[in-house]
Amino acid sequence: MSLLLPSAIDGHETNLDPAQPLAALSAFYRAFNQRDLDAMARNWANDAAASMSNPLGGIARGWPAIRTVYERIFAGHARVQVAFHDFTLHEAGDFFHAVGRERGTLVNGDTRLELAIRTSRLYRSIDGAWRQVHHHGSFDEPDLLAAYREAVQ
Repeated sequence: MSLLLPSAIDGHETNLDPAQPLAALSAFYRAFNQRDLDAMARNWANDAAASMSNPLGGIARGWPAIRTVYERIFAGHARVQVAFHDFTLHEAGDFFHAVGRERGTLVNGDTRLELAIRTSRLYRSIDGAWRQVHHHGSFDEPDLLAAYREAVQ
């Protein structure tokens, strides 16, 4: 059976079955774009094995370290909005992973950046709910990465 995927996920999706992977992805982007740390905590596994490798936080292991990265992003003056697009979704038993690109914007005062980030997310079913256990994000363009880091600091 083939699943018809939306062209992008930004957290505004409706009528998603919460038992399906797309709902977990949408919940992540809703939490991120609304800067909702409590919703972000519900999306991630509260597990020492959870890991995140992103341009701001290096490699963070365990929910407390991952939470610190999001706290820094959410508390900063920069406003970041992203959508996940050009993605594929692969489900295997109690795991699924999604691989694609994030595009969006960062606005901080007079600075505006058009973001382009390669992204992968891995989720595991824990107690009947999809929980993120790994994220990797990277920029193709070194100059954009440097501008992003500077704008978020």
